[in-house]
This record gives sequence, C-alpha cells and structure tokens, in this order.
Amino acid sequence: MVYLRRREEIEAIRKAARLVAQTLKALGQEIHPGVTTADLDRLAEQFIRERGGRPAFKGYRGFPASICPSVNEEVVHAIPGARQLREGDIIGIDVGVEMGGYYGDAAYTFPVGRVTEEAGRLLAVTREALKAGIAQAIAGHRIGDISHAIQSHVESHGFSVVRSLVGHGIGREMHEEPQVPNYGPPERGPRLMAGQVLAIEPMVNGGGPDVVTRDDGWTVVTRDGSLSAHFEHTVAIGTDGPEILSDADGV
Repeated sequence: MVYLRRREEIEAIRKAARLVAQTLKALGQEIHPGVTTADLDRLAEQFIRERGGRPAFKGYRGFPASICPSVNEEVVHAIPGARQLREGDIIGIDVGVEMGGYYGDAAYTFPVGRVTEEAGRLLAVTREALKAGIAQAIAGHRIGDISHAIQSHVESHGFSVVRSLVGHGIGREMHEEPQVPNYGPPERGPRLMAGQVLAIEPMVNGGGPDVVTRDDGWTVVTRDGSLSAHFEHTVAIGTDGPEILSDADGV
C-alpha cells in the first residue's frame, strides 16, 4: 500500500526527520581519530532522547543499537562497537528517529581527518547522486526516474551502485512501500504522487556493486573490499517539486 500523507502528517514526519539531521550534524562534530563507533552510538541515543525522540533502529528486528556506523568497506547496517576510527577512514552513519508515531531517516558519510583523493571523490559523487535522485522526486514522474538519475551519475564517474539494497517509503513505519532502487531505466515503476514520502538513499561502491553480509547477520560489506559511501534524505513529493524533510543547516 502506498500512503499519501496530509500536510499535518508531513509536518510530523519533518519533525522526526529534522531531529535525524540534527543528530547527524552533532555526530559529525565528534568524528575524529580515536573515537569508537560505540562512543558515537551513545552520543546519538542521548542526543535523540533528550529532544523527545526515540532511536528508531534500536530493537528494530533485533538490531542492538541506535545508529548504523559503517566504516570503509562496510556499506550499511554495521553494529557499533570498540572499533576506533583512524585518520583516512570514511564512516557512513545512518540514523532513524520516531517522534509522535512518525519516522524520519537519513544518512551521511563523513571523512575522518584527511582522506585520499579517491575517497573524497567517492563521497562527492554519492552526495551528488542523491541530489540528482531527489531532483526527480516530482508528482507525475516515476520511481524509475529517481533510480536512473542516481545510477547514471554514479556510473558516469566510474563507481557502482549497490543493487541488493534500496530506498523506501516512510511515515507511520520505518519501511513502507514503495521500494526505491538506485538503478534501472527511466519512466518505469510506480508513478509518484503528491503526498508520498520517500527515503532516497544511494549506496555507492568504489569497486564492484556486489555485497555480502558478515556473520553478525547485519553488517553489509563490499565483496571486493572497496570503499563504500551512503547518503540519504527523507523527501516529500510535491506538485511543485521535492521537499527535503531531513535537512538542518545544509546537512
């Protein structure tokens, strides 16, 4: 089922999504060599709860933490722990928040200190791909228009999109229909309608597109060990264009 949200519902989703963005911004200020992913998780949970939200990931299908901090070859769903960040790492942090029965979701990949030119290019291209996908999130377009814009931008720069993981609808639940792939032909798939809210999230690998899941049952990594980046926004579909709900001072 595809949900069309009333304006007051979109504002409720925005409230949750903005807290996600604020959490990401706060975590970005704490990212430096020596900090552990568990440190970041504790900071995120405290930040969210102090502002009236609930970490949406904690307990979701058994996930044990409030954020997914994925480092280097880790694509998504990494479990926080004792791993210390090192100079030159990249870390993708995915955050979800529930407030008042509505959900927000966003992700940002941060450099840790100075990174290689190739890592910097991967981050820039992935963020640009998200922007290109969001630009197609207009009533009357199709899901495939978002997918194609992301894939085209990524592959034009020599990187690859992960095909086994997708974006999704969001609102009363963390994951709702429709699925939003990051690849595929344009003008295909369900037609977008005003009132829909989507989590658009390109996951981009520096090498090939294939991924595997580690033995913990959660952490998805690139099969070839290449770096991976992840950016995500919660976006409302409008008649006059897309509206980013998970935006806070440019995050």
